[in-house]
Amino acid sequence: MRSIERVRLAADRLGLGVRILELEQSTRTAAQAADACGCPVSAIVKSMVFERADDGSLVLVLVSGAHNADLKKLKALFGCKLRPAKAEKVREQTGFAIGGVAPVGHVNPLPVYMDEILLDHERVWAAAGTPNALFAVAPETLREKTGARIIQVAD
Repeated sequence: MRSIERVRLAADRLGLGVRILELEQSTRTAAQAADACGCPVSAIVKSMVFERADDGSLVLVLVSGAHNADLKKLKALFGCKLRPAKAEKVREQTGFAIGGVAPVGHVNPLPVYMDEILLDHERVWAAAGTPNALFAVAPETLREKTGARIIQVAD
């Protein structure tokens, strides 16, 4: 099954009520996605997959496109170091390539954490499984449907 179809099915199953847009241009980076959507970079959801140093498990952190995840802050929150997961492990565990990781539709469920800044927007834009597909959703709906825990990821 194509990645985008897996996202579509997961979004429908969760009741997200979204429409996936497939664009001509790349939305691989937050700046590209914001440009394509005509929204501020802070309204872009970067789905960042990190590996825990203590047990090798993965976590998904939904970060505002305007931020970089503060690894020291995440270490304090998680009680261990986190490192960006390697591309092959991300694809193996989520079913997505880096640049198209969606917040839903993973082949293996991951715990989800969400940047509190995303809640400042009426809607946010997230990747939909490929580097040129995305969807808009109310951030509170995304939080609720993914079970994300709200965290502060940047200063």
